[in-house]
Amino acid sequence: MPKKKPKDIIGKSMDAVLVDFRANWCGPCQTMDPIIEEVLDELGGKIKLLKLDIDKHPQMAQQFAVRSIPHYILFKKGKILWRKGGILPKRELEKALKGFI
Repeated sequence: MPKKKPKDIIGKSMDAVLVDFRANWCGPCQTMDPIIEEVLDELGGKIKLLKLDIDKHPQMAQQFAVRSIPHYILFKKGKILWRKGGILPKRELEKALKGFI
């Protein structure tokens, strides 16, 4: 099975997809990793996660006007449902995402 392009995952997924715009050198991104995984686990896998390295996909970051990382955008069928940048407390992330499942 061919690896899906991020653009296809975002545009065609019937599930909500949380795109994590990040970079390997970004400390706050790494701080958020366990928080995101925990929240998505607690939401029963109803939201998929796509980690997008801005160094490897600069055009995607540019397309969605991501100016700083970490930056999170929740998509469903290509539409933006929610977006937020920076470090988020677990409760805030959970509350925001819960509204979309």
